[in-house]
Amino acid sequence: MRIGRYELTLEARPTRPALHTALTAFPAILLALALSSFLFLPAETGFLSAYRAVFSYAFANPYGLQATIHRAIFLWLCTFAFLVPMRAGLWNIGLPGQVYVGALAAFAVPYALRMSELSHPPFHPGLIILLMVVGASLAGAALAGFAGILRAKLHVNEILVTMMLNSILFWLVAYMIKEGGPFMSATGEGESFNLPPSLYAPLIRGVPFTALLALVAAGLLDFLFVKTTLGYRIRVFGLNPAAARYAGINPVAISLLVFLLGGAFAGLAGYHYFAAVPGVYKIPGNYGFYGDLAFYGIICGLIARGTALGAVPIALLFAGLSLGARFAQGQFHLPFGVDYALLGLLMMTFVASHFLYQFRIVWRPVATEEVPRVSAGIPER
Repeated sequence: MRIGRYELTLEARPTRPALHTALTAFPAILLALALSSFLFLPAETGFLSAYRAVFSYAFANPYGLQATIHRAIFLWLCTFAFLVPMRAGLWNIGLPGQVYVGALAAFAVPYALRMSELSHPPFHPGLIILLMVVGASLAGAALAGFAGILRAKLHVNEILVTMMLNSILFWLVAYMIKEGGPFMSATGEGESFNLPPSLYAPLIRGVPFTALLALVAAGLLDFLFVKTTLGYRIRVFGLNPAAARYAGINPVAISLLVFLLGGAFAGLAGYHYFAAVPGVYKIPGNYGFYGDLAFYGIICGLIARGTALGAVPIALLFAGLSLGARFAQGQFHLPFGVDYALLGLLMMTFVASHFLYQFRIVWRPVATEEVPRVSAGIPER
């Protein structure tokens, strides 16, 4: 756009260093908090006190911090489940369904071993926990792989397939844990049976071991996409599928691989929240809430610009704000939905910051055009 002797243009940034990513992320967070101030206006103590309650509960209160970490682990795994297919240009929208099937597979292990009927486990508890983790990951991978093979072989839209699978698995969980279901609790309260104490997940300073798995996975995923040939093939397929086929990259293998890996992370997330978080150790009646929570993994993946390590602090922030805002909502008697509104504004500002991440605004003067000299036609002597 030209204004007088100046020209305003947008130019794609040739490089995007990590510092630039932080410089575009932090203003987005501050802007979201500023815009969210009106949500706390009904509080008699003012929005500053409300924000103090939000952050102190989420990151300073021992119980709130523990809940934040548990939720962050879940969001990390769901984010990775979305990131891996996204690097190949595919969209894994089936995170809730893969979380559900991972939880069902995890609880199927003690159910098959009749743990509720035996006074002592038939195998070492560590082995049974390992089987639960592997079963949850394999179940999530199988469900996502089904969508991947349909996309690769029959060109069926993966978004439609994964969304339909979400609904199917939601009602399958209801059948398994509700009245008369195989996993129904002995009290018949519309939830699954409780895991025996011997199958409680090992804790590291009060945090489930799944936190370590998630952090290690974040580093390995970034290494995979940046330093390995397989990661290069996945990225090339995501950028230009036609060129990837011409270069000899198998689209069926890539599509299936990324969905299998992504589904394994989502299945592990199902194990984490229902079988590893202290105080839960069952599939509760409000399991649908955790399925909806899995969708935040998509937002965290998009905000993190496709990097797994970059998604770690973002998911931690989302987890803390969701819990802290819900706490402030009850403490100050605020209207329902403050936590959702706060996260929604945060997502909007992050999307806007993505524009500044991709492009830069250049304001430069326009070069003065020289007037061509016209000859009078008189020959020079």
